[in-house]
Amino acid sequence: MEKIITLQDSLDTPTFYGVNNQNILCLKNQHPDVRVVARGYQVKVTGSEVAVAHFEQSLLACEQFCIRNNRLTEQDILMLLRGDKPQEQATDNLILHGVNGKSIYARSTNQKALVQAYEKNDLLFAVGPAGSGKTYTAIALAVRALKNKEVRRIILSRPAVEAGEKLGFLPGDMKEKIDPYLQPLYDALQDMIPAAKLTEYMEKGVIQIAPLAFMRGRTLSDAVVILDEAQNTTALQLKMFLTRLGFGSKMVVTGDMTQIDLPPTQKSGLRDAMERFKYIKEISIIKFNEKDIVRHPLVKQIVAAYK
Repeated sequence: MEKIITLQDSLDTPTFYGVNNQNILCLKNQHPDVRVVARGYQVKVTGSEVAVAHFEQSLLACEQFCIRNNRLTEQDILMLLRGDKPQEQATDNLILHGVNGKSIYARSTNQKALVQAYEKNDLLFAVGPAGSGKTYTAIALAVRALKNKEVRRIILSRPAVEAGEKLGFLPGDMKEKIDPYLQPLYDALQDMIPAAKLTEYMEKGVIQIAPLAFMRGRTLSDAVVILDEAQNTTALQLKMFLTRLGFGSKMVVTGDMTQIDLPPTQKSGLRDAMERFKYIKEISIIKFNEKDIVRHPLVKQIVAAYK
């Protein structure tokens, strides 16, 4: 018989298959009565009904181990097939496994607080200095929810406000003018989702990255919605964004009050919202500080010098 086994979307296939498909070859060598062809997220197995069933059982055991640990070696495979338990990776403060074996953890006190608040409330504000991991942690939580099928899509947004430069003078059409503002969001996603899968998600609209102005009139259901650089919104813009929240969704708003690029006469919508919502227990407000900075050690000193 011939059977096609479809692997889970949350699996990092390069890690699972190994260099030059050595992991699949190892599995095949332990099941000499089957023929195996693996490509992408599909594995085609040919052999007797009993042999195919045994191979599928082994394959799925290896798949689950790889998803949990973002690791799979020939030694792990042999131990799993013997019924032994390879050493599992510690999961304390782990958010998800990223690309190329990278594991993404909540690394600071307030990053951990953001993860806990995400489990409790549907609307969160994460405010603090550059490099404290506000947006990165929020995107990691969104990718985890997508991989676990808790939501159907991720929507990431930023206000296209100039930080000293004029948007109209940038070359290209509207997308090419706006993409530089959204690049930090692309960078984070590339750490967490394999390139081919990320391209597929974006082509299908599973992951959407758009300027804040494109949110008007939408109802965002069954999604994790993240607004970055919210200090550069007006009160009306932020109200418009917050009222997009639909059923089955979570919304995370991040910003840095020390990097407001609005005209001096305009009050930041983020500052306004934090004053309005500070007594609503269903809304979490996490305030990051210099101790949460996880970039180059000099960043802490730079932030302190400008404070």
